[in-house]
Amino acid sequence: MDKEKQKITKKVITQDEILQAALKLFAKKGYFNTSLTDIKDAVGLKTPSGIYQHFKNKQAIADALYANILDSLSISIDDIRRRNRKSSEQLREIVDLLFRLTDEMPEVIQFLITLKVSEFLPEQKPLLNTPPFIKIKKIFQIGIREGEIRSLEPLLAYNYFFGIITHTLKMVLSGDLEKNADDYQSQAWLTAWNAIVKK
Repeated sequence: MDKEKQKITKKVITQDEILQAALKLFAKKGYFNTSLTDIKDAVGLKTPSGIYQHFKNKQAIADALYANILDSLSISIDDIRRRNRKSSEQLREIVDLLFRLTDEMPEVIQFLITLKVSEFLPEQKPLLNTPPFIKIKKIFQIGIREGEIRSLEPLLAYNYFFGIITHTLKMVLSGDLEKNADDYQSQAWLTAWNAIVKK
């Protein structure tokens, strides 16, 4: 029984190691420039057979990563929406989360906003149609309905707001902005919010 538990634990840890290594490589080199051999080397496996125990191919690894990132983001957004009533408060906390992740886990943000996921995961829904982003779009709809956000098409409000946030994060990730994301957070928030707030 104990040996069975150890095998299961080891399998889960190994799968997580593969995902973490792949995430870093995809963010650094891009999906198409990363091979299974690169992932194998990054986790210290001698042959790719250790990867094949968990994933049938590189696309399956990317698929699992995408699902994990979206699940985590969706849970975080649910927590944010439960804690805050106003759209402005919810959006502010989402921005806080994205900027914190950019500093602490840049590969996650890079995977979401700089890699063209549709090119290597064509069967996945576009990012805007995934659960966390549907929840974010609802925040804009409610903010418009309650008069906190000016009367815009909700998708345009989303685009104006997150265009500023996303572009700032991309500039941090590319090194065009030299400081940490946190150093630009307040300025980016104010600019993004002023683009949509009802005055």
